[in-house]
Amino acid sequence: MMNFKRYFLASSVLLSVICSGPALVVAQDFATVLAGAELTRVVPPGFYFQGLSAPTQMRNAAAARFGSKRYVVAGLVDTSGYAADVRAKYEGFFITDSPITINGSELATGAYGFGLSDSGKMQILDLAGNQILSVSTTNDSALKRPRPLMMMRAVNGIRFYYGKDFVTIAAK
Repeated sequence: MMNFKRYFLASSVLLSVICSGPALVVAQDFATVLAGAELTRVVPPGFYFQGLSAPTQMRNAAAARFGSKRYVVAGLVDTSGYAADVRAKYEGFFITDSPITINGSELATGAYGFGLSDSGKMQILDLAGNQILSVSTTNDSALKRPRPLMMMRAVNGIRFYYGKDFVTIAAK
């Protein structure tokens, strides 16, 4: 009888560990949109792109945390000093400190520029202005009062909005 109790206890513990494993994996990628002091702490005051730096429009900045230490930070910048061709493709910065996916396309850790085209595409550019990624955006016509740039939690990650157009960001 004693062996049966030990076997039952050991089996119960093992089953608990096995069943809680997926919950731990999900918990580390849980997305939280940052606000207030936490947002201000992670958003840089300015950003470098193609040989120039521009101040961040803090009112148009957003960030999300995946798990406890993985961040995605984005913001619009004042591009008034930039040449017209740079302003046409570069509207803000996009920083990720771990690999992510944007609409299912992989993006490595790094600091990037981004812009949205009239054809409904979001372009991710390296700091030299070379296109790294281009993904289609989705229009959220049900969104009331969109801000120029914002992030919202979604079932499968974070929705990164530019007006009513969005892409979905997920931790890798």
